[in-house]
Amino acid sequence: MANGIEMTHAEARGRVQDTPASAAETRRDSRPGSEPRRPKGAATITPALLCGGSGTRLWPLSRKSYPKQFAPLMDDQTLFQAAARRMSGAGFHAPIILTHTDFRFIVTEQLAAAGITPSAVLIEPLARNTAPSVLAAAVHLERTSPDGLLLIAPSDHVVTDSTRFLAAIEAGRSAAMAGKIVTFGVSPTRPETGYGYIEPAPSSDPETDSQQPRDIVRFIEKPDAAHAADMLAQGGYLWNTGIVLASARTIIAAFAEHAPDLLDPVTSAVESARPDLDFIRLDSASWAEATEISFDYAIMERARNLAVVTLDTDWSDLGDWAAVLRASNPDARGVALSGAATAIDCDMSLLRSEDEGLQLVGLGLHGVIAVAMPDAVLVADASRAQEVKEVVAKLRAQKAKQATEFPKDHRPWGWFESLATGSRFQVKRIVVHPGAALSLQSHHHRSEHWIVVAGTARVTVNDKVSLISENESVYIPLGATHRMENPGKFPMVLIEVQTGAYLGEDDIVRYEDVYARK
Repeated sequence: MANGIEMTHAEARGRVQDTPASAAETRRDSRPGSEPRRPKGAATITPALLCGGSGTRLWPLSRKSYPKQFAPLMDDQTLFQAAARRMSGAGFHAPIILTHTDFRFIVTEQLAAAGITPSAVLIEPLARNTAPSVLAAAVHLERTSPDGLLLIAPSDHVVTDSTRFLAAIEAGRSAAMAGKIVTFGVSPTRPETGYGYIEPAPSSDPETDSQQPRDIVRFIEKPDAAHAADMLAQGGYLWNTGIVLASARTIIAAFAEHAPDLLDPVTSAVESARPDLDFIRLDSASWAEATEISFDYAIMERARNLAVVTLDTDWSDLGDWAAVLRASNPDARGVALSGAATAIDCDMSLLRSEDEGLQLVGLGLHGVIAVAMPDAVLVADASRAQEVKEVVAKLRAQKAKQATEFPKDHRPWGWFESLATGSRFQVKRIVVHPGAALSLQSHHHRSEHWIVVAGTARVTVNDKVSLISENESVYIPLGATHRMENPGKFPMVLIEVQTGAYLGEDDIVRYEDVYARK
């Protein structure tokens, strides 16, 4: 694609047209740590956060039902919340979120806790990799702001210095406004084989232009160890972060030239989308026709109007447990602990207990990853962290529920977890958010006994509605129509004891549901 190519979506579907464009260079304060200044009239950026991945290399903490972006891996906030906060405030519009239907309520709950209201949450009917997702965000934004800038970013990365991150985004703004697709690279600190690399064109003045956009000579696939070591020794190469800044019309134009087969199905999926509560469900029939392909393969490795800006901060995609160890501020012996974990005479190891009641102790360990969950434990050689996805594949083949299902089952009203299961009984802990309500429902095969341990529950059983306070209980007979609500201002916690011939989650008939679930 020629430099400066831009077009409206209507033009993109019919032809590709070169349009010269120019913009004044972004002025940046040269003082270290100062906030970047935007030029007068600069376009506001709309973040597009991609949060549909499964993160199998971080099993057992990350699973298909609750992947790593929604977990508090590094601190009290989740990776998704940290990404949303990093790309908010002055100079940013409310974000567009692209996710799967199973995560829609997790997304809104975590954004609300972070104090962020999205401009749109686009629900993808099927997993189609990142190219259709990026195009859907561009088509959505182009309808109201064709020249608006999109900052496309994964939601599961760690960036340690938000000020420098914002400065890098600001440095790429003018190039993006002028029709470039700007990506961001990080200077390698080790011969990493798990990342792709970028070879940028040489800088005319490395001292003063270290953050100015540069042309891209080529992309390099994940290298072997020898090649990675050679690139580190030569210098000048960058790790590819997968973060991209470009206008909506530039992205659409790139697809028109390099991946035209995606234009019609993705556009139709957006144009035929339907509202569902506060979400936008992309049309499933149209979306199913889209090719499953990454944005890198579809566009970045083919386009010619590319530029790269160096992101001058520590960064990680947390692609495996070894990456988590490096990002967890290990001590002088290279040991990082989380939760109820203790290390005795250990080095170069990560020990994480994800259950406050489960003590994890390492004795004399070297180069070990140990992650303990209530229902699964991983113990691995740190040098083989990339192979954890093969563990998940083997567990799936064995039909082990731990391969994909998280111990806590998150729902729009709160969450529950199973405490004990046996023949014809199950005990659950259920937490209901303030003001939330479960659906009006009944069961064919089980009865239930609810004991409130915190808060107050409004309980409907057939035609009777009553308030159940702490240490009180209520019995739900088999077949009875019932509902549970939390009328209070604090989370309501109860213990549910189920008894019956069948206790599966699919034994449910819904009559009313404020969350529009079938």
